[in-house]
Amino acid sequence: MKFLPSRAFAIDKLNNFIDNNLSEYAKLRNFDYGPEKRDNVSCLSPYITHGVISELEVIKSSLKKSSYIKIEKFIQEVLWRIYWKGWLELRPKVWIDFLNQLKALKEKYNNNSNYLNVIEGKTNLECFNTWIKELKNNNYLHNHTRMWFASIWIFTLKLPWQLGAELFMKHLYDGDAASNTLGWRWVAGIQTQGKHYLATEWNINKFTNNRFQNIKLNENELPINDYTHYQIENKIFNNNNPKENESLIIFDNNLGYEECDFANSKFEKIYLVNHNEREIELSENVINFKKELLKDQKQRLENKSINAEIIDISEMTKIKENINVFYPAIGENLDYLNKNYSNRVNFLYRSIDQFSWSFCNKGFFNFKNHIPKIIAKFI
Repeated sequence: MKFLPSRAFAIDKLNNFIDNNLSEYAKLRNFDYGPEKRDNVSCLSPYITHGVISELEVIKSSLKKSSYIKIEKFIQEVLWRIYWKGWLELRPKVWIDFLNQLKALKEKYNNNSNYLNVIEGKTNLECFNTWIKELKNNNYLHNHTRMWFASIWIFTLKLPWQLGAELFMKHLYDGDAASNTLGWRWVAGIQTQGKHYLATEWNINKFTNNRFQNIKLNENELPINDYTHYQIENKIFNNNNPKENESLIIFDNNLGYEECDFANSKFEKIYLVNHNEREIELSENVINFKKELLKDQKQRLENKSINAEIIDISEMTKIKENINVFYPAIGENLDYLNKNYSNRVNFLYRSIDQFSWSFCNKGFFNFKNHIPKIIAKFI
C-alpha cells in the first residue's frame, strides 16, 4: 500500500478504484483484509484531506461510471468529511476544549507505564498491537479498524480518548481536525451523547477474516460521561472576492488550486505554507508527506506560469498587504491565523462548503437527506 505525494498518483488511484472496485464498495467496505489488500476501499482520504483532489472531483468521476443509487453509500462516505467540518465550524469551542484537555492529560500521562506500553504496541491484544505498528509504519488505518482501535483504547485499555485522538493526528496521513476529533468523541459516546461504539470479538473476527487471536475485550462498558452542551454559533461564510495582483496563502489542506473556485483569479503570488510547529506534534512521515505535496503543488503552479513559493509559517511576516487565504477550516492552521493575523485575513471559502455547512446544524442523518440537493447543485 503506497501513498505517493502527488496529484497525478491520486488521480490514477481514483480512476483505478472507480474502474475496478467501486461497484463492490457498499458490500465490502467494512472488511479489513490487511494493509496489503486495500482494493475494497478507495484509500483516497490522504489526498482529499490535503485538498489534492476534492470531494466533488471524486463524486463527479464516480457518477460517470455508475448511477447515484448504485454508489450512494460511497458518496455518503466521501461527504462525511464535509459534514464533520461543518459541524465543528458551528461549534468551534469543541476544538478549543479538546486541545485544552489534551494539554492537561499529556502532563498527567507523561510517565504512565500503561499509556507508554500501549502506544508502543505492548498490550495483550494481538490485533491492537498490529494496528499500532500499521498506524506508525503505513500512516493509515482502515476506517472500521479506527473504530475498533478507538473503542479498545477507551473501554478496554481505559485511556482518555483525547490521547488516542492525538496519536491518530500524529501519524495518519489523512489526519483532519474535525473528522478525527469528532470521530473519537462519537466512539466515546459524547458526540451523540449516550451512544457509544463498543468493539466486539465477533465483529473483529468477521470483518478481518479471523486474522487475529486473543481478542478479549470489555464489551459491556457504559459511554463516557460528558454532558457539555455546545451552542451553535451563527457564523457566516461569505467571500470577499480578492483584488487583482494580491497574494494568496494556501495551507497544506488546500493543495488543489487547479480545481478550486478561484483558479481563474489573478494573484500576483501564491505562498504555500509549511506548518510543522503544532500543538499536536506530527510524525516525521507525516511531515515529509506534507512537504512533498507542497512541492508537487508548487510544480503544478509553475507549469501554468503561476508565481509560487513555499514558505515556513514563520515567514508569513514577509507578506505586508492584507492576506487572502483559502479557508483552512478549524484546526491548527486556522488557530495560527487567528492568533497572529486576525485583522488582516480575507478568507476564501469553497462554494461546496458554503452550501453544505448550512445542513450541519444537526446529525449526519439530517445532512444525508440533503445530499441529493448538494449533488444537484454542484454536479
